[in-house]
Amino acid sequence: MLPSGQTPGRLAENVLHFARVLRTAGLPVGSDRVMLALQALPVAGLEGKADFHAVLSACFVSRHEQQTLFDQAFTLYWRDPDLAGRMRALLLPRVNTNTPPPVKENRRLGDALFPSTRDAPAKAPPPPEIELEATLTSSAQERLQKADFETMSTDEFREALRLLTRLKPAMAPLPTRRREASPRPGRLDVRATLRAAGRVGGDYLPLRHSAVREVVPPLVVLADISGSMARYSRMLLHFAHLLGQAGPRVETFVFGTRLTRLTPLLRQRDPDVAVAQCTANVKDWSGGTRIAHSLHDFNRLWARRVLGSRATVLLVSDGLEHEAADDLAFEMERLHKSCRRLVWLNPLLRFEAFQPKARGIRAMLPHVDDFRPVHNLASLAQLVDALAKPPPQRRPGSA
Repeated sequence: MLPSGQTPGRLAENVLHFARVLRTAGLPVGSDRVMLALQALPVAGLEGKADFHAVLSACFVSRHEQQTLFDQAFTLYWRDPDLAGRMRALLLPRVNTNTPPPVKENRRLGDALFPSTRDAPAKAPPPPEIELEATLTSSAQERLQKADFETMSTDEFREALRLLTRLKPAMAPLPTRRREASPRPGRLDVRATLRAAGRVGGDYLPLRHSAVREVVPPLVVLADISGSMARYSRMLLHFAHLLGQAGPRVETFVFGTRLTRLTPLLRQRDPDVAVAQCTANVKDWSGGTRIAHSLHDFNRLWARRVLGSRATVLLVSDGLEHEAADDLAFEMERLHKSCRRLVWLNPLLRFEAFQPKARGIRAMLPHVDDFRPVHNLASLAQLVDALAKPPPQRRPGSA
């Protein structure tokens, strides 16, 4: 046991470093949690590794889904075989980051633990003599375009966010029944022509023309933030922020076990601040999923406010629903009839052998106009191109 209120200096430095590793790997560990851990360790004592793990876990882990990442980081960071004895002797050395063990569970955790090995330049072998260069080359950005969001490291994910800002989303305008004045020759506007002639005394007839008025249709994003979709949903929130900056009529909702509207939070100009506020205000992030229940709430409370005959809906979900398939099919049909185009973005389409065998997917698929993958930057670029084209007309009698 340590004397009450005393924390060894070198142990305190290692705990602080461990907190930084967790923060880099994605856990929200603030300075208040570090101070709490440093105060709790002298009280709880360092009799064994299990006690040490329990104290740090109680101080640093705030949600159940963070426990797995914490356990992996703890095992790799405090990997000294004589940890308990060294802690009791207050001689715990600094962690050596020069020879990291292989980390297969979480690439972001590996980047957080061993940044020096990632940034160190590798020793390249002497280039061989080339008589004829006939190889195909590709840049790092081209490879990143096809990288899956789920398998990206922390640096790759940040670079993907930077490349995402280069997309220029634009919704295809749709014609309305109303007309407006046009400087180009077209359909003659008789009333405007007579009014213009009256202003000049009828000496001559200045012709006025009109054209069909076009409006930008509203866009609604419904993103699944359950545990299986959290990594993709974070990128899609950045994409929704980009869409909101490009057009004023963008509404964003997320759902796990409940429906949450994020449109006001995504009006921040800084996308990182906006997404951070979203994740902090959503209580069911990375939790369970209730697609039918969430769509029911949207259809009942928000459909008439944000949808219309010209609206496009982007539904981001893997379709893995555990509730009754009949309820899900009914809500999907109702949503489909309330908008002009319903696009389902499913990351499971990244697998070539994908088949709609899950009952949730089978219930949803008949009620969508477009079924697309959303797992990398290339798929988002294809989505931008699709949104820039006018949607095809639905056949009479289609749902």
